[in-house]
Amino acid sequence: QVQLVESGGGLVQPGGSLRLSCAVSGSFFSINAMGWYRQAPGKQRDLVATITSGDSTDYADSVKGRFTISRDNAKNTVYLQMNSLKSEDTAVYYCYVGGREPVYRRRMDYWGKGTLVTVSS
Repeated sequence: QVQLVESGGGLVQPGGSLRLSCAVSGSFFSINAMGWYRQAPGKQRDLVATITSGDSTDYADSVKGRFTISRDNAKNTVYLQMNSLKSEDTAVYYCYVGGREPVYRRRMDYWGKGTLVTVSS
């Protein structure tokens, strides 16, 4: 019973900052990657940032230099620090975990329900 619970979304003015958190619970054989995706109205869900078990990171070009992904393995939590927010960042942000389930070690993708970030003046 894996659950990903996002928090930290809300309304912020352009140029402002928010930090999203995703608390992960449940059983895994391993977690290979954690990250954030976002989906704006009428758009597909796109990668924002990911971090692997080896601590390598990947960012969408549109957020590079403004957003920072991090994790706390002891707390099973992944964060997204968002600075210099733009109206184009408005979207529902979804937490993601890629790993292996504990029984058969099958590769699985897990998604949170999403948290809304609105950047507007």
